[in-house]
Amino acid sequence: MGDERVFSIDDDGGAQPLTETTLAEAGLWERRNLQEGVIAHPQILGENIRIVAFEFDRWQAAGGDRQLDRLDVLGLDSDGYLVVAELKRDRAPDTVQLQAIKYAAMVSRFTLDDLAAHHAQYLRERGNEVTDEQALELLTEHAPEIDAESLRRPRIVIVASGFRATTTATVVWLTEMGLDITLQQVQLYRTPEARLLLTVSQLYPVPDVEDFTVAPLQSESKAGKRARREKSTVVRLAAAGTVNDGELFRLQPTNEVTAEVREQIQNWLGQDERRGTAIWHNDPAKPLEWTYDGERYRPTTIVQQVLAEAAGIQRSVRGPDWWVDQNGQSLSQLAGPARGGFDWTLLHEALEVIPPGKWTAYQDLADLVGTASQPLGQHITRCPECELAYRVLSSSGAPAEGFRWTDVARTDSPQEVLEAEGVRFVNGKADPAQRISTAEIRALMS
Repeated sequence: MGDERVFSIDDDGGAQPLTETTLAEAGLWERRNLQEGVIAHPQILGENIRIVAFEFDRWQAAGGDRQLDRLDVLGLDSDGYLVVAELKRDRAPDTVQLQAIKYAAMVSRFTLDDLAAHHAQYLRERGNEVTDEQALELLTEHAPEIDAESLRRPRIVIVASGFRATTTATVVWLTEMGLDITLQQVQLYRTPEARLLLTVSQLYPVPDVEDFTVAPLQSESKAGKRARREKSTVVRLAAAGTVNDGELFRLQPTNEVTAEVREQIQNWLGQDERRGTAIWHNDPAKPLEWTYDGERYRPTTIVQQVLAEAAGIQRSVRGPDWWVDQNGQSLSQLAGPARGGFDWTLLHEALEVIPPGKWTAYQDLADLVGTASQPLGQHITRCPECELAYRVLSSSGAPAEGFRWTDVARTDSPQEVLEAEGVRFVNGKADPAQRISTAEIRALMS
């Protein structure tokens, strides 16, 4: 960055300024070096990003014509949102944001199956023999809550060595209109030993003041992602019974806000000890009873009210991170990871309690274990422990089209097995009266 100063420290503790250079002067190339660097280190684009494809050019118009545009890098974050990355070795041209928006519009039409097919192709090109189904499982394990809605709202990240004022002004305005765009600036330095050092700095939004520079539409988009994370946390806690009903939690401000705001919150909480405590209930809708007013809320709702009362600010926060038990464990920590390596133990236990003559739906089980129906369905079709998977149907009562037995020797259908157990079918759909709900499954497990 223009005002950035980088020094090397020698063995004696002395500081030596590094010489600024450019990727072009160092003989580095956009595709061979910058692009491969992003693929090897996707954190350049943001947290928890999986690379889905690169140099993607397999577009096709509605009329069947092949499009020649090529997207540099396509990623997927752990919240299920696509990340469109446009890379420029030198200063970004004036039109770079328009190019990125065009790619974002094109990928927003991807279905999950499209994404899996493209990811499988990417992995095969990198020497990994995987099927489309295996690629889909990798994607859903990374982003358990991925769905059609999240795929329609890609994020944009533009990486370049510099940006013109017209570009930054346009990006600021587009952000205010609700688009999620990040500018990452790369700068190369040469050490006294002639080694190269690359820095990556987020130019926009400025991290420390991000909440003050984004407009309501963008804030609502971020709040939506936070709400998805919170839903996953509280649903998993309530379903698993990790926290006992009646357990007391204390509000502990996190580093999401400044030290000054944290002090204001502590002062406000200190005026009435009831303001900083809440009682847990295993209810995925409103699990916390705020002792201040005796009403039930979601974790984030209380935190936002505290922020408004104590500091006069409104912003989205990760509410489950703010509530800790007597051991200092937050709700998020108690819930465990919601991404990558999802724990399916609760699902396996739930399948065991569904009695013969009953059936349930993928969405019912997804609500129980705290994920989405798509990854749950993908897991069931491949898991040898899910022997009773035939009792899980679509919400309409029809067996899933992609259902297959883990025992490849079986030739009977799920409908035939269910009918033998007493489930009635009409026109290929199970009797809704025999459907067992999420609440009923939870009761059987207790």
